[in-house]
Amino acid sequence: MADHTADVSKEAAEISSNDGGSESLPPTAASDKAAFLATFSRAEDKAIMKKVDRRFLLLIGIPYMTKNIDYQNAANVKVLQVGQPSNVLRELNITPNAYNWVQSIYFIAYIIFEVPSNLLLKKFTPRLWQSRICLSWGIVLACHAAVQNKESLYTVRFLLGMMEAGMFPGLAAQLTSWYRSDEMEKPIMWMFGWQNLSGVVGSLLAYGISYMDGVCGMSAWRWVYLLEGIYTILLAGVIYLVLPDYPKSPRSSKWLTEREQDYLEARLSENAPRTDEAAFSKQEVFTSLKDPRTYSFMTNQILVNLAGYGLQWYLPTITTNLGFAGLPHNQLLNIGPAGASVIAIIMAGWLLKQAYVTRPAFTQPTNVTMVISFILFFTVSAPEAIYAACIIGTMSYSVYFIPFWAWRSSTLAGATGTAFTLAFQSSIGQIGGVIGPQLFQSKFAHNGYKTPSWDVRRIRRPRIKAENEGKVYGDDDVRFYQERDFYHGLRKDEAKA
Repeated sequence: MADHTADVSKEAAEISSNDGGSESLPPTAASDKAAFLATFSRAEDKAIMKKVDRRFLLLIGIPYMTKNIDYQNAANVKVLQVGQPSNVLRELNITPNAYNWVQSIYFIAYIIFEVPSNLLLKKFTPRLWQSRICLSWGIVLACHAAVQNKESLYTVRFLLGMMEAGMFPGLAAQLTSWYRSDEMEKPIMWMFGWQNLSGVVGSLLAYGISYMDGVCGMSAWRWVYLLEGIYTILLAGVIYLVLPDYPKSPRSSKWLTEREQDYLEARLSENAPRTDEAAFSKQEVFTSLKDPRTYSFMTNQILVNLAGYGLQWYLPTITTNLGFAGLPHNQLLNIGPAGASVIAIIMAGWLLKQAYVTRPAFTQPTNVTMVISFILFFTVSAPEAIYAACIIGTMSYSVYFIPFWAWRSSTLAGATGTAFTLAFQSSIGQIGGVIGPQLFQSKFAHNGYKTPSWDVRRIRRPRIKAENEGKVYGDDDVRFYQERDFYHGLRKDEAKA
C-alpha cells in the first residue's frame, strides 16, 4: 500500500471555532492530522458530506442510468414490432444469432479503450473527460438511427463502446477522492440503483416510442436511438457545468470553503488519491500489475458477468416469449426484474452501512441466489416460474456489485493506481459481456435454451467403452429435440443417468 505521509504533510489545517474564525497550521504528522480533524464536530462533518452528496449522487446516477439505457436498448429494440416489416431484424436483414454480435462488438471496443480512457482522466480532469465521454457517445447513439445494414450497425456499436469506455471506472476512481473507503457503499449503491432503474425507464421509453412507428417514415427502433442520443448530448452539457473535479481543485472553492476542502482530504484513508498527485505514475501501474488481487478480482468479475450479461441481453426476449402480453405491452414485463433490483440494492446498501458482516461475506449469499436462478431456468417450464427466475437472477446480479466495488476501491492506492486498476480490471471483466450474448444461439431455442448435459455424459460412457474395444458406438445418441428428463423433483433418475 502506498505511503502517503508526504501527502498528509502537505495538507493545510485550520483550527477554528464554529463561528468560522481560523488559524492555518500545516499538519506534519499523524498527530497533527488527528488534531485538525478533532476541530470538526459531527454536525460539521455531516453538513460537509451533505454538500458532497448533493453534488455527486444524482450527477453520477443519472449519467450511469443513461449509459445503461443507451447500450441495453439494443435488446429492447430487438423485440420492437417483432415479426413485422419494421422490426430491426427484418429491416437490416440480420439473423438473431448475428444480432447477438451487436452487444459483443460493443464490449470488445469497451475492453480495448477502457484503460487508455481512464488514464487520461486525471490529465483532462473528471469534468472535462466525463462530459467528452457523454457527448461523443450521444452523437454515435443518434447515428444508429441511420444504419442501413448489418455492417453499419456493427460499426456504430464498436464506436459506441469506444466512446463510452472509461465512464464507470472514471466515476469510481473520482469518488475515492471524496469518500472514505468505509463510505463507498453509499455512492456505489446510488450508481447501481440508478443503473437498474434504467431497466424500468428503458422499457417505458421503448413502450412509448413503439407508437411512433412510421412517424416521418422512420421505424420505431430508429426513433429510440435518435431520441435517446439527443437526450445524451444534452446531458453532456449538464455534466460539464456541474460535475466537480477533486476536493482541492479550483472549481471546488465555489461551493466549499478552504477549511472544508482541507478536511475532505485529511479525512481520507492513507491510500486514497489526492488532488495534487501527478497525472501519471508509471510505478503505480507496475505495482497494480504485480498485485495478485488485481487478477483475483478480475477473474471474479468475468465469471459473474458471464451469467449477468447473458441474462441482461436476453431478458426482453425471454419476457416476450412468456406469452403474458402482446406487442407493445411486452416491453412492460421488463419493469418487474428492474424494479425488484432497485429495491434489493437499497436494502443491500442499508445492510452494508450497518457493517454486520464483511463485504466478502456479503457477496456469498448473493452468488448462491444467482446460481439458484439459473438452475430454475434449466429445470422449470412454467412461464410464472421462469419470470420469477428472471427477477431473482437480475436482483442477485445487481446487488452483487455493491459490496464488490466498495471492497475493491478500499484496496487501491494513488491517483494513477486507482484509475488504472479500476479500468484494467473492468475492461477484462467485460469479457463476460462479449461471451454472454453468444450463449443464446437460436439452435438451442426449441427447448428453452437447455443443453443436455446429463445426456452427453450418459452417452459418452458407452462411446468410450466401445472405443477401447476398437468399435464405434451407434446404439443411442444425445437427444436435443426430445431431451430426456433426468430429475423427478429434486431426485435424479439413476436409471437414465
